[in-house]
Formats: sequence, structure tokens, C-alpha cells
Amino acid sequence: MDHSGHGMMHMDMPPFTLERGLQFSGDPFFMIGCLLALALYGWAVVRLRRRGDSWPVGRTVAFVLGVLTVWLVMCTKLNDYGMVMFSVHMVQHMVISMLSPILVLLGAPVTLTLRALPTAGRGRRGPREWLVSLLHSRYMRVITHPVFTIPLFIASLYALYFTPLFDFLMESRTGHIAMMVHFLAVGLVFFWPIMGVDPGPHRPGYVMRMLELFAGMPFHAFFGIALMMASEPMIGTYMHPPASLGIDPLEDQQAGGGIAWAFSEIPSVVVLLALAYQWYRSEQRQARRSDRAEDRNGDKELEAYNAYLASLRSRET
Repeated sequence: MDHSGHGMMHMDMPPFTLERGLQFSGDPFFMIGCLLALALYGWAVVRLRRRGDSWPVGRTVAFVLGVLTVWLVMCTKLNDYGMVMFSVHMVQHMVISMLSPILVLLGAPVTLTLRALPTAGRGRRGPREWLVSLLHSRYMRVITHPVFTIPLFIASLYALYFTPLFDFLMESRTGHIAMMVHFLAVGLVFFWPIMGVDPGPHRPGYVMRMLELFAGMPFHAFFGIALMMASEPMIGTYMHPPASLGIDPLEDQQAGGGIAWAFSEIPSVVVLLALAYQWYRSEQRQARRSDRAEDRNGDKELEAYNAYLASLRSRET
């Protein structure tokens, strides 16, 4: 869509212009959010350790990496270039909506929170009780159901980039922040039931999770191909890049489309590996439970047989 007027308006805004020395160096909102997320997660892990409970190191590493990916695309100079180059913006979008949520969810933040928060006591409601109520609420059942998450995941691409809404949001810092928060939130609610690490109202089986994953991923590929095949720039915001960059807007858009297309494969592989591992661990736990049950039943049968033998001996005597 040609929204060149919006694009020119955006380029005239001093905070976002490269010629003025990259004044928009990172987003304070995301800086504070990342630091707060790391601090709260660290506090919860320390709280568990102090009372003698363990917490897997791998989960901590995954969560930290997830937050750091958000920091990388939103709190560094990369964010400056994302304001004037569509290809860089698409890197931001793909990372914050697909890679960051997967890593954060592998860190099991909800499980950690439930284990770290103290219970309020009988008949009282504290933060832990409110969180449990939220997890079991009708609201959470709706926003984590695939009937809601898959269309939302798809609409976040097509309804945003192929309408004037994208140019409108990019005209202000608040709009840009709102858009990126939306990308992150959509990624979290889409991958949450699929990853199945944290408790939630919607927890399908492993096969259904894989189907949900593949139901959304192809649309990313189609979106990328549409951008790559376009014969003219479609995003008004990036139609007039700074001359100092020396880039062609159409070529930059096609590069962004290639990034969107390629990125649809990376999270799929990561999630599939995680699901395969979870499935394997689940089968192992089930096998161990079955073995213990058989051992207990075997002991009961042996005791019953010994009692039967004892009864026979008592009759003989």
C-alpha cells in the first residue's frame, strides 16, 4: 500500500532521523521492562534456593536469553535503524514475536512465580491466589485457545502491514512501543499452550500442539513471499529512507520479506525439538510410574500367594 504521506511525516520527526545522530538509541520502556523481568526472575530463583528447593539451570538460561533478545532488538542501536529500514524492523518483529517468547516460555516464569510466592493462608487471597484464579479464568481460556491465538497471530501480520495502521503507529514513539508490545504479547499467548511448560487452561496433547504450530507458521512464509514478490514499495513509512544509507526501498522491502520467510522456519525447529524432548520425558515418567505400579502389584500378589501357601500348611497340620 502506498502511504507515502505517512512515510514523509515519519521521516521529518527529529527523534528518529539518522542524520541527527541516532538520537533514538534504544527504548527506555523496554529497558526498564527487561531489567524488571530479570530482577523478578532472579529474586524468585534465589527465594527457592534459600528454602532448599531446586530450580533447573536450563530454565534460567532460557529465560535470560529470551529477555536479552528483547534487549538486543529494542534497547540498542538496532532499534534506531529499525525506524528507517524495513529489513531491520522485520528482524525486530520476528525476534520479539517468535524467538523471544519461545525462550521466555522455556524459562517457565509462571511455574517459578507460583513456587516462589507464599500462600496467603486459609480463607485469604494473596498474589499467588489471584494468579491461580487468573490462570483458571474464562478470560485465560479464551486468549490461549487456538481459535483465538492462530487468527490473532496471522492478523498481526496482514492487518498491520497491509493497511494504514502500521504507518499511523510508526508516527509516534508511543505507537511504536505499543506495536512492539503487541508483537511480544501475541507471541507469548500463541506459543504458551504449544510449549506446555507453564500451567494453563488450554493444554492439548503433543500431536495437537504440533498441528497448532504448523497452522500458524505457513502464513509467515506467505507474508514474506508477498513482500519479496512486490514490484513496488508497500510500506509508506519506509518509502523514503535517509540518503546517507544509500539503500533502495524496494530492495530493502524484499530483504525484509526474505527475513520474514526464513524466520518462519527457525522457531518451528526450536519448538519441535522442545516438544520432542518433552514428549520423551513424559513417556519416561509414565514408564517409571507403570514400573512402580507393577512392582507394588507384584508384591501384593506375592503376599497373597504366600498367605495362600500358609493357609494350606495350616490345614495339613
